[in-house]
Amino acid sequence: MTPIRVLLVDDQPLIRTGFRYILEAEDDIVVVGEAADGWAALYEARALQPDIVLMDIRMPHVDGVDATRSITEELPGCRVIILTTFDLDAHVVHALRAGAVGFLVKDGPADSLVHAVRTVAAGEAILAPRVTHRLLSRFAQLEDDDAQRFRPASPPGLSALTTRETDVLRAVARGLTNAEIARELTVSETTVKTHISSIFDKYRLRSRAQAVILAYDTGLVQPVPRT
Repeated sequence: MTPIRVLLVDDQPLIRTGFRYILEAEDDIVVVGEAADGWAALYEARALQPDIVLMDIRMPHVDGVDATRSITEELPGCRVIILTTFDLDAHVVHALRAGAVGFLVKDGPADSLVHAVRTVAAGEAILAPRVTHRLLSRFAQLEDDDAQRFRPASPPGLSALTTRETDVLRAVARGLTNAEIARELTVSETTVKTHISSIFDKYRLRSRAQAVILAYDTGLVQPVPRT
């Protein structure tokens, strides 16, 4: 079996060493390189062609958001998992919009790191729909000056979607799983997956998180008021 190739990106050597120790204890994972900032991350990703990049979000010179955008644009086969200190960090939203497939909190358990790498390498998401919904709902309510930092100047429209695809996107943004969407719309899970795949293709989305962001950016769903 070909091992999962991982690139570690963090400006703290101790963090990189700890993650390397955890990952290389697994037979199916190999750490192919390390980088201390976003510029070096892009250079190493080009040279090493990793399957997964574990990307710190706050680094000097070029941060994790810009590095994620560059890597996902240049290397579509490479999937980026964001590493953050806080699970409700506004920069996480920006990184998800830039192409990251999910995020992990740095002080989480070691097995969550291994599970995330394996899950993403298998082409699945690590960010549960309801977590995505809560995250986006929280930051959709930022004050105007802050919100503009994380939203595109010209949000895309949804005219490319069929009525049923729009229904599915709305349900995804509400945090429903494929099974729950299928029950609500009285269709099969296979049909739901087909609609989601079509939405991804039409808007060049890389993850379910980006689909939720699209729904917020276009006004298809509104943030849930905080209590």
